[in-house]
Amino acid sequence: MKQDVQRIQEETLSELKKLSTLEELQELKVKVLGKKGTLTALLRQMGGLSPEERPIFGQVVNEARDILEGAWTRRTEELSNAAMQKQLEEEKLDISLPGISLPRGHQHPLTKVIEEMEEIFLGMGFQIAEGPEIETDYYNFEALNLPKEHPAREMQDSFYITEEILLRTQTSPVQVRTMEKQHPHLPVKIICPGKVYRKDDDATHSPMFHQVEGLVVDRGIRMSDLKGILLNFSREMFGESREIRLRPSFFPFTEPSAEVDVSCMLCGGAGCRICKGTGWIEILGSGMVHPKVLEMGGYDPREVTGFAFGMGVERIAMLKYGIEDMRLLFDNDLRFLQQF
Repeated sequence: MKQDVQRIQEETLSELKKLSTLEELQELKVKVLGKKGTLTALLRQMGGLSPEERPIFGQVVNEARDILEGAWTRRTEELSNAAMQKQLEEEKLDISLPGISLPRGHQHPLTKVIEEMEEIFLGMGFQIAEGPEIETDYYNFEALNLPKEHPAREMQDSFYITEEILLRTQTSPVQVRTMEKQHPHLPVKIICPGKVYRKDDDATHSPMFHQVEGLVVDRGIRMSDLKGILLNFSREMFGESREIRLRPSFFPFTEPSAEVDVSCMLCGGAGCRICKGTGWIEILGSGMVHPKVLEMGGYDPREVTGFAFGMGVERIAMLKYGIEDMRLLFDNDLRFLQQF
């Protein structure tokens, strides 16, 4: 039986050298060392040996098994390396070359400006409120003192889905929704960042853009509070030397209303091309909340007052970074975006 073990070992080692694929190698291993393999079959014949011969024969078989398994391991490595080398030659791939590092992304300039605005107002005690982008005519217009057929609606060129459903033209509806939800608790002190939609498309307008609305409602709120908040915002956003001015204007949802200008950050108010020689740049609209809007939100205008303001994020970003065409913010041109 020892001779049989020696024969199987020599024949297997000889055959291993002839095999050229990993599949053939596995088949031979099963044939010799598998449950029904030739070497395994010899072990089953140990029952016919004397007690003295069994351990000696078992040791011979185990030595042969160790030799064959070592040979299989070496031959497997040889064939694997050969297969890999052949693949590398066919694909002409040099795995020793350094890998290509993907560039790290960064925030879009609009995202950066929105987050900076949020941080400024959060620092002044405001909370962030959100609302749906698909709005009802009631919240988008009527609750903001813009009844049907009001001429101010024509200025907004809305995207209507049905007669009563539209894409919101401003983030102001969030103000009314927040007052309804929070009533009768005071104060109401929120900003409402989000997307809005209007039928505009040119160098300074986009059919989709971003706004940040602000609303404060409490007892004893005055126009001077509004100016103080906006002055602090302007200096935080554009620099400590900035000044603001309020010009009379008209908005249906505020009374009195004011356009807010900031002193030109390029010329410091001396007059230049950016500010068209005036020294001032318009940045937002504002005013004291109209009594009808307070009523729509559930508050009594005889007991509380409030102010509101709204600004376009794109306009703030264009002024902050010196961008002259709004469409650059939406073209996804990496040559432009990588500057920020």
